[in-house]
Amino acid sequence: MIERIAAIVADAEAAFDGRVWPVHELDDEVLPFEQVGLYLGNAGMLWALRRLGSNLDVPIETDLVRDNPSLLVGETGVLLVTRDDDARLQELIDANAESAWNELLWGAPGTMIAAGHAGLDAAHSAEVLLERVELDGLWSQQLRKPAKLLGAAHGFAGNIHALRGHVSDDELRSWVESVLREHAVWEGDIVNWPPTTGVEPNRVQWCHGAPGIVATLGDLMPEDLLVAAAECTWRRGPLEKGPGLCHGTAGNGYALLKTFAVTGDALWLERARSFAMAALDQRQQRYSLFTGDIGAALFAQACLEEDARFPIMDVV
Repeated sequence: MIERIAAIVADAEAAFDGRVWPVHELDDEVLPFEQVGLYLGNAGMLWALRRLGSNLDVPIETDLVRDNPSLLVGETGVLLVTRDDDARLQELIDANAESAWNELLWGAPGTMIAAGHAGLDAAHSAEVLLERVELDGLWSQQLRKPAKLLGAAHGFAGNIHALRGHVSDDELRSWVESVLREHAVWEGDIVNWPPTTGVEPNRVQWCHGAPGIVATLGDLMPEDLLVAAAECTWRRGPLEKGPGLCHGTAGNGYALLKTFAVTGDALWLERARSFAMAALDQRQQRYSLFTGDIGAALFAQACLEEDARFPIMDVV
């Protein structure tokens, strides 16, 4: 496994043209600012390569994301990687506190996570986010259309994760149990959640569905829901979409690794490592943190180190 991780790192270093990585056909219509940020761009690749021991020099064209406070595609994510201007990072956190986007990618939850990693202040962001909670314990998101999302990338799980440190763990556990039981869809002894309320589950991914909820909130979940959701992830198997973190095998594998971390049951570590091998087999020569091969390398390394922390969400 170590040699295969090294091969992904070497391939990424060789594919870099000194300015950007080639855009994969599955990541079509990548905008210039997206080639800079954490999700698809240079900042994400730089962060991942550093984690994996590379010394590749990766320039970051910060001007392309200037005044975009998004964690995953904007200036906040870039500054979280470079850490060369914490005063500016605090400005972005403050400016995004009352954003209308009640979700991780664009909104205050993302900048709150950045603040937590950087040791900066996001108290006002937390206050606003808590004020917007509706009676059902959820938030309304304005994406393609108004909806209440449940998952890690745009919904409830990501928002709750951002509130760690602002709300006690006991309160978060009660909140998480109430919402997840309300919207759980059981199939025998496994459970999944729909991307939005009012529909049936249609994905088993980090971004939407059981894997992301477990990887993000596993330590706050009742054990019956945790294990049933992890079992759902395991039975779904490696994803055909590829090896990546957002909607691929590596991202799902983090749910299995998190279940091992919470329960101590070595079965889940064994299963996580089998997902890691599957993700390494799915290499696509795709160069981005959240959709590319580097996610498989990070997850394989995490399995070797028994480190369930999800990239960016839990560790920078």
